[in-house]
Amino acid sequence: MFCGHELPDGLRKHEKLPEPILTPSTKAEKGNHDISVSREEILAMGRISAEDFDEAARYAMALFSHGQKVCAERGLILVDTKYEFGKTQDGKIVVIDEIHTPDSSRFWYADSYPQRFDAGEDPESFDKEYVRRWLAGQGFKGDGPVPPIPDDVKVEASRRYIQACDEIRGTAFVPDQSDPLPRIAKNLGIGET
Repeated sequence: MFCGHELPDGLRKHEKLPEPILTPSTKAEKGNHDISVSREEILAMGRISAEDFDEAARYAMALFSHGQKVCAERGLILVDTKYEFGKTQDGKIVVIDEIHTPDSSRFWYADSYPQRFDAGEDPESFDKEYVRRWLAGQGFKGDGPVPPIPDDVKVEASRRYIQACDEIRGTAFVPDQSDPLPRIAKNLGIGET
């Protein structure tokens, strides 16, 4: 059982589930880890109504389905992702964080997945695991100060993010080097700051 879902017996590491599942979590205080919970557990906490939860769940499943479709067209597998939802003052459920980026999602290459899965190997991927693996190699487990990250690791992480952007969108990334504040204000529809 995981987050209220009974998973089939005999699943292997990196094996596709029969269907996508929702795995809600609580938002932990800074420095603590989020806790995965079931729908029933999160409703029992009184943090969200059943109606709001179900609406956010519908949005999450629709976003994930669309993301999988777009990724499949690009030769990618959208493995899993995280969506964060909030509620506007007028009661509307909205997405409040990024969608389908290497920070919020895991992506595998579809063409090499079957062979690597059959061989018991980790799938070929691009995601934030690159930096996480480097940090783990330094003995960092997420607690305490982050060790200094060398420039070559930062450059490689940036290269991977640009490659991810290109592959997910299907177009080349072109950095916008204009002043970000007017761009952000325009994109948020709030006028210039």
